[in-house]
Amino acid sequence: MTTQAQTTQGREDGLRYSRVGKRPILLPKGVTATLKDQTIEVKGPKGTLVRRLPPNVSVKTEGGSVAVSPAITGRDGARFQGLARALIAGMVTGVAEGYTKTLQLVGTGYRAEVKGQVLQLSLGFSHPIAFPLPQGVKCEIPGDSKGTIVILTGSDKEVMGQTAAKIRGFRPPEPYGGKGARYQGEKVREKAGKAAKAGGGK
Repeated sequence: MTTQAQTTQGREDGLRYSRVGKRPILLPKGVTATLKDQTIEVKGPKGTLVRRLPPNVSVKTEGGSVAVSPAITGRDGARFQGLARALIAGMVTGVAEGYTKTLQLVGTGYRAEVKGQVLQLSLGFSHPIAFPLPQGVKCEIPGDSKGTIVILTGSDKEVMGQTAAKIRGFRPPEPYGGKGARYQGEKVREKAGKAAKAGGGK
């Protein structure tokens, strides 16, 4: 709910603020943020991330937090403010805690193996797939999973999402039987086969 003070401020400076974007981003212990021109660098226990800031925003670091404000009036200013805040908040979480993506391989003989920075995938094709992991992304295959669980960890949220989607894309879950690579916990809607349909109609 917008307060009277916030409304008055918006009228005075002519700017429109994003409800979420105006909240300061608190920097956890061990995390620092440095601004240079239109670039922000965030360092933490899990690594360092650098990003070019969206246009039409003003970013300041003070008192262990990062504040984002619009630099233009109207709805576009609020949109850019919200976007910049979301991107920076994701960077802070990434270098402080990191992100994890877990995939499950379902199918007879489907398994994965890590060799250095290359993920070897056996997904029912005539030959295994060698997938070079992006820089900053680590992969772990739990021993008790027999190669069917792939755990990815990294600090860059976008790269993590793209990497997991790429692996899933090599063999998306089939609608008949559900074989393939899927995100852990992903519900795959399976279709009944022709034999099942024929049997059900009798």
